[in-house]
Amino acid sequence: MAPLNVGIVGATGAVGKEIIGCLEKCCSFPIDSLRLFGSKRSAGRKIDTSKFGNITIELFSENSARECDVVFLAVDGDFSLAHAENICKGDDGAIVIDNSSAFRYKEGIPLVVPEINAETTKGKKLIANPNCTTAIGLMAVWPLHQLFGLSKMVMSTYQAASGAGQPGMDELMEGTRSVLNGERDVAENKVFAHPLPFNVIPHIDKFQDNGYTKEEMKCILIVSNNNRQMYRETRKICGLADDFPVSCTAVRIPTARAHSESIVALFDKPVDIAAARKALEEAPGVKLVDDIENLKYPMPLTATGQYDVEVGRLRRNIAFDNALEFFVCGDQLLRGAALNAVLVAEAMMRRTTSDKRQSSI
Repeated sequence: MAPLNVGIVGATGAVGKEIIGCLEKCCSFPIDSLRLFGSKRSAGRKIDTSKFGNITIELFSENSARECDVVFLAVDGDFSLAHAENICKGDDGAIVIDNSSAFRYKEGIPLVVPEINAETTKGKKLIANPNCTTAIGLMAVWPLHQLFGLSKMVMSTYQAASGAGQPGMDELMEGTRSVLNGERDVAENKVFAHPLPFNVIPHIDKFQDNGYTKEEMKCILIVSNNNRQMYRETRKICGLADDFPVSCTAVRIPTARAHSESIVALFDKPVDIAAARKALEEAPGVKLVDDIENLKYPMPLTATGQYDVEVGRLRRNIAFDNALEFFVCGDQLLRGAALNAVLVAEAMMRRTTSDKRQSSI
């Protein structure tokens, strides 16, 4: 494979920095050059990398981005809507992997967790990265679905302060410090709806008319105002039926990084714990951490900075027939965003190489 020219838009943000790290540490395709794009505020700044040297951030333009072979967008949805399709347009456009929510539910644009549905990228140049909690949870759910056939799912997510970006992390740290120092009885809150230190908040993003929050609906369903069709990230990635039922409660917790999820999964077939454990042990990107005798189970503390998703507390659910219950932890900046995006690019490059070999036979 010829070395590729790779670009990152939004390289100074949390996800952009992690994409650089993934390209340095685990990327399997050769890179000729790495170009970093930003706004007028960040253009001209230099970022030192261990593998690609000292890189000066360029002012973003669509024409400059189109000079790349692969472009990672680590920006907000409005920016992606304005520029993504223009960057990849035509035979000479770049492959674009978008980390925002802009294209997740758009017909014809793959929503990809590469271990699950990498084949949907064939012939596509614009790929959507899923919501971080969806990506983390489905890493554990998918191998079980292949065994037993998923019929329903109920999940509760426990999301770290970093899900609200650097301002969220700063508010947690500064608020915790102010309470411990005796400066305040209760921390101040500007980013979160309530003080997060020494608290949990069952509220992430805006409440919707149905009582769910927007964050919860990202994992469940999105209703199109034009045709009232329902799209679910879980359904779209796993190829499940349109009426597949999922429910979610999203909670903000006072940890710095890595999201956690408690999942109850109901299946069509009778479940077997030994077979489920074996499937999880063998699943790529999954680490089974399930030794309760030695107090080993998934935790944000151990999942932070790790590429694999931790899964544990695996057991039969005693309230429902043919149901498993388990706990999942994953670094949302890596498995839920940057790493997933880089793995998508790797899968696409492998497919391109394979297709070229087949055509030459």
